[in-house]
Formats: sequence, C-alpha cells, structure tokens
Amino acid sequence: MNKGQTKKRSIVFFLVPHFSMLPFSAAIETLRIANRMLGYPAYVWRLASVDGQKVASSSGISIEVNTSLADERRHLSGEGRPNMAIVCSGIYVEEFHNKSVSAWLREVYNRGVAVGSLCTGAHVLAQAGLLNGKRCAIHWENLPGFAETFPQAEVYADLYEIDSNIYTCAGGTASLDMMLNLISQDFGENLVNRVCEQALTDRVRSAHDRQRLPLRARLGVQNSKVLSIIELMESNLAEPLSLLEIADHAGLSRRQIERLFRQEMGRSPARYYLEIRLDRARHLLVQSSMPVVEVAVACGFVSASHFSKCYRELYNRSPQQERAERKINMNTNRTGVVV
Repeated sequence: MNKGQTKKRSIVFFLVPHFSMLPFSAAIETLRIANRMLGYPAYVWRLASVDGQKVASSSGISIEVNTSLADERRHLSGEGRPNMAIVCSGIYVEEFHNKSVSAWLREVYNRGVAVGSLCTGAHVLAQAGLLNGKRCAIHWENLPGFAETFPQAEVYADLYEIDSNIYTCAGGTASLDMMLNLISQDFGENLVNRVCEQALTDRVRSAHDRQRLPLRARLGVQNSKVLSIIELMESNLAEPLSLLEIADHAGLSRRQIERLFRQEMGRSPARYYLEIRLDRARHLLVQSSMPVVEVAVACGFVSASHFSKCYRELYNRSPQQERAERKINMNTNRTGVVV
C-alpha cells in the first residue's frame, strides 16, 4: 500500500478455542490507538470463528465474533475481502484440527492476502502447509514440540518473523511489536512513536529480540563460565555431550566444572543437564502428541524405560501420567471450569 491519509487495512482475526487474550487484545489495542492518532479508521477488523459462534479464551472469557468460516470464504470473492488474516490461538492448539480452516488459509494466502498468527497460531499455519521452508516464530514453551512436529518450518525463538507475506508472532506483548512493525510499514516511524507513547512503552523491540529473560537474569547466576556451559547444554539436548566434551569446550577441567556447578547451581553438572533435558521432555509431552519413546529419543535418552525412571524421580509421575493429566485438564477446561 502507498502511504496516504485514506489508506485502510482490513484484518480478520480468526479465533481458535483457548486462544490467549493478552496477544489478541494487545494486537487490537495497538491498531485502535493508531486509528485514534490518525483521526480516522485506517485499520478495520472483524472477528471470525469456525461456526460464527463465540469462542472461549484460555482465561475462560468468551468473545463474540462477527463472521463464520463460511462467511469468510464468501468474502474472498467480494467486497469484504481482507488485506490480512491472523490466527489467534493459545493452549491446546495441537488438538485443533480443521481441514476447512487449513483450506481457507491456503486460499487466502494464494490470493495474495497476508496471513499471520499470534502466540501458538503458527501451529495452525503449519498444519495448512504454509510454513514449509518459511521462517516463523512461536511461543518458547511450544517451540520444542512445534519443531519436532513440523521439521519443514524454520522456527525461531524470536518475538516475531515476517517471511513471504506471512507474519508469525510468539504471543504475549510481542504482538504489540509485530503490529507496530505493520504500522511502520503503512505510516512510518512518527506514528509508531505516538502509539508507543499512548501505550506507555518506551521502545519498539526488534523481531529478533529474545523471548525469554537472559540466562543471567532467569537463573540469578553471574558466573560467565557457568552460563556458557548451560547455553552449551541447552543447545545439545537430543545428543547430550559428555562432561569431558563440555570441559573441552569451556577450557576448564572436569573438577573445576563440578566445583562451579556445586557453588552456583547447588547440584552437579550431570544432574543439571538431566533436569533441563527432562524439562524439555515435559514440554514435548504437554505440547505435542509425539509417542513417549520419540520424546525420550528427542531428549537424549537411550531407552524409554530409563527416560520414564528419570522422569518419575523428578516429577513424581510417569510420562504417561503427565500426558493423561493434561487431557483431563483440557477436558475440564472445555466444560467451563478455568484450570
């Protein structure tokens, strides 16, 4: 679009059950503020669901929508054709399977309409085959399961990614940053700065800013050697390094590493390494439908029995019980009880 005072962008926000309210509301509020600063509705939007009925968010708050999937498919050939379609989802996204939604998203994209996602919505785009060979972003908690399920997609722990008219966002407040990028494309930095002032945010984060706190802040650890070793461990979960290999990378002796970890982490390096592998396994069990044996292999365990033993010792339940508990929570949530 060319810059101009009469320019408008029409956006459809497609709501998936259990969508996250924070990224959804942050995206819409950013656009609303931009309209207010411009003095006219440059951004217009409508909400859609599969059947045109209201959709319950992960917080239990239900949102009324304007259109159904059938309506949106008709709009593609008429005056209501949007400039952009954004999938909004949240927890339990891997349980959402709808061939009609996938077909609609492919049709939207093939007609030159920009496609996007908030939070875990990249999962829905990937199901539709739109992320094959594309850079994308998803919430860090869902990234391990997503990467295993959709190896064709190039997923990153960035705030958002833009690739070939596809906009994906990690969720949370990152949706504000992605919308600010959109506003910058349409109207320039001056409007972006005015929106930031209204939203009480002091800077626009770049797409490649990290999602999570730096290790130093997250773990409360100051020792640079320990932090570099932990980063090395986190980068080698499927094929764990030996302590000798870690020592070689760090330029320290095994004894020095043992002593540092006891001082800084209160446990041995082997124990800490095991715990972060099991933490990733827990995310895969909760956020994907991968068989337990595949989860074990993806997290560096040589056998399912050894994996189950270690998992039970740390979490006081088996991997199978973890997955069963998740299904119970999901079904409870569907009855209207917030969990």
